[in-house]
Amino acid sequence: MPVLERFFPAAEPGRRRRTGEEPMPFPMGSLPGYQQGTLAWDLPEMIKMVKLVWKSKGELRGAKHRGVLESEDALGGSAGDARVRGQTGVLSERRGSYPFIDFRLLNIQILDSSDIYDLHGPGPGLLVTCRKIHLQNLHSFLVLDFEQLQGFQHMLSKVGTWDFDIFLFDRLTNGNSLVTLLCHLFNVHGLIHHFQLDMVTLHRFLVMVQEDYHSQNPYHNAVHAADVTQAMHCYLREPKLANFLTPSDIMLGLLAAAAHDVDHPGVNQPFLIKTKHHLASLYQNVSVLENHHWRSTIGMLRESRLLAHLPKEVTQDIEQQLGSLILATDINRQNEFLIRLKSHLDNQDLRLEDARDRHFMLQIALKCADICNPCRLWELSKQWSERVCEEFYRQGDLEQKFELEISPLCNQQKDTIPSIQIGFMTYIVEPLFERWAQFTGDTPLSENMLNHLRRNKAKWRSLLHKQHSSSRSNDHSGQVTGSQEQTLSEEGTP
Repeated sequence: MPVLERFFPAAEPGRRRRTGEEPMPFPMGSLPGYQQGTLAWDLPEMIKMVKLVWKSKGELRGAKHRGVLESEDALGGSAGDARVRGQTGVLSERRGSYPFIDFRLLNIQILDSSDIYDLHGPGPGLLVTCRKIHLQNLHSFLVLDFEQLQGFQHMLSKVGTWDFDIFLFDRLTNGNSLVTLLCHLFNVHGLIHHFQLDMVTLHRFLVMVQEDYHSQNPYHNAVHAADVTQAMHCYLREPKLANFLTPSDIMLGLLAAAAHDVDHPGVNQPFLIKTKHHLASLYQNVSVLENHHWRSTIGMLRESRLLAHLPKEVTQDIEQQLGSLILATDINRQNEFLIRLKSHLDNQDLRLEDARDRHFMLQIALKCADICNPCRLWELSKQWSERVCEEFYRQGDLEQKFELEISPLCNQQKDTIPSIQIGFMTYIVEPLFERWAQFTGDTPLSENMLNHLRRNKAKWRSLLHKQHSSSRSNDHSGQVTGSQEQTLSEEGTP
């Protein structure tokens, strides 16, 4: 039995949850704003509580939390340590697996700090990860009118549906979709009560995670993290999986989904490798970003002291399992997981009573959640497609500026959004989601996702066909114009 489950066993060990049975609720009156049989939070009460948090606790991370944590690195070496630099009048800055300023520099002589800050106009540049926490958005979240509250509550009641609009939810929460969603889901699944988590500390940790995403990234930002978390919540409710999940599994799945891309710089692993970046050297060019996301998450867990009340062996087990989940999102390991999943399904030897098999399926669920955009409604899927391609193109522009070879999919002149999306769906998304549907069976969610995937792919094919037709038409017009110019040249100007 895993260490975490020995200390926090399920309410009835070994009992399979019946299909449709609700997760363990809070005891009545155990938390403010909780109402039996309704939404997990009564919003006015929740907002009052959050206001008290800010009033009583002040800054998110005060002086006593700054500096290198004294806790021993259970994962070996110093890569998992939390390094935080404090400034006068400013909340403490970066955590993670590197000194606070290293990530600003590339080993390219032509690239200096002024170039980095000027890449995309005013404000922090693409590669600046030494960021500050701003509380304006969180303060504005506390000032919601009645109509906003109604819309907010209505959306939370639909958080388990596949058509959930994370962009609208982010607007309703004034840019705090990740914090709000995780608070709600931890409550819905009974995790706060089960693990005896302090609500104030949980909120601090979630704010740290949200603020460590780079809002200037078109795709890899906190909204993407919230979207993946909402998808993970849907997958955790699939009967084939939900019947066996423990509270430990659910907490690990939600935490990994929320933090799986934390502090993403907006460029990919090949870019870090060919620029000889510090992180590429640190992780020996293997799952560079995923290792960084994992270690940064550990730094935030330790700095926030969210799990400080748990025995050391439990926290070490949590850190290791979080790492295993986050590392599974490395797209370079796609075939490895597909082959293993196919083998399990063909041999019918998945035993979800076994913690190892459950963990493997959590890895698969997180991989699905991470790339589920093509399986969403077209209106949502299209936005995500445009965002990820915009991030690719920005990297291509950066590579071109500094005379580097432009990475695949990053050349805006050659790589169109429809062609990128069709290839992504064909070779990455479809094989994974077809196997996931084979695992879950013909559930409404799996059928819905596959139907959206087919329709979205057909729409991208149609758009690609229109682009090709337009391109051929322009080429033909150009040839005619050229012929006319040659004729005029030979005959002279009329």
